[in-house]
Parts: sequence; structure tokens; C-alpha cells
Amino acid sequence: MIDKKSCGYVPRNKYTKKGKLNIRANRIEWEHMIPAQNFGQQFSCWRDGDAKCITSKGKHYKGRKCCTKVNKQYRIMQADMHNLFPAIGELNADRKNYRYDFELPSQGQYGACEFNVLFKQKRARVREEIRGIIARDYLYFHKRYSMKLSKQELKKYQTWNKQYPPSSWEIERNKQISKRQGNFNEFIQ
Repeated sequence: MIDKKSCGYVPRNKYTKKGKLNIRANRIEWEHMIPAQNFGQQFSCWRDGDAKCITSKGKHYKGRKCCTKVNKQYRIMQADMHNLFPAIGELNADRKNYRYDFELPSQGQYGACEFNVLFKQKRARVREEIRGIIARDYLYFHKRYSMKLSKQELKKYQTWNKQYPPSSWEIERNKQISKRQGNFNEFIQ
């Protein structure tokens, strides 16, 4: 459950489009900082499917469902704890697979939370304090898994990495993940 008063979070939508209570606004979810689609697209099982990805009715499928079934590397990337962070469910849902924007967010869309989703531009704006965390996650995936980044993205994340150094919490988190997963994010030191 979320203590909304402690962080100033106000749900953007009290109800879903179907008229049901927006339960994701009341829970914490484990979010992929780098959306699965962003790294999944580098695999053919995501883009094109696979001969093993056929429903009982003979229909081919692709994307997350197919890659989870047939691609070990994808499953490792999807489960990498360095890329999993707690997030308010509604923010996770609204962000979808959008890229991070260069601009800083304003308050209002989610109460006092400094987080905005620009739905038409397919961008998410985040508060400054977490930009370094985002950068180090993307740089880690880029190096460890050869995840493709555009020149602009690479430059943005290298800049954010320098501008926003790791906090003691981030360093401790990296140590704890290493104990459980067996590897460090080398960009956190």
C-alpha cells in the first residue's frame, strides 16, 4: 500500500476507462527501469516470433510472451535485478515503454510527485534525483547485454551519470544485488 500523504501522490485517474477503481494507484509494483520492449526488440522472437510460439489454435505470437518462452538471454535480461525498481502502479502503467525526456517534470499530473508522462510525445519526465540511477541502468544494459542505444541516448546517459553520482543507498543496493545475482553494475562505485 502507498502512504500517499508522505509523498504527495494523487492518482491521475481514480477510475479506469472501464469505470472500475484504479487499483494500480494503490500498490507498489516492480518496474523495469528499461522497459522490456526496449531491450526485447533486439531479439527476433520479439519482432517476428518463433516456430515454437504457436497457440493451441495454430496462431503465431511474438513479443514478450514468445521471447519468455524461447529465448534464455531475454529471460536473463528480463529478470536482471539491476533493472527492477519499486514504483507506484499507476505511474508504471502510464509510463508504458516511453523514453525519458531531457526536460524536468512539473508537479500536478500526479499531485506533488515530480513525474510527468507526455502521452502524445511518448516521453516520461523524471525528477533530477533519479536521473543518475536511470543512466547507470541503461549504461549497464548497454555494456552487459550489448543493448542498442542511439548516440543521443548514450550521450544523455553518460552526462546524467556524471551529473548525478550514486547515493549511498544505490551503492548498498548494488552490493545486495551482487550477493544474490552474482554481478555488480560496474557504473555504480
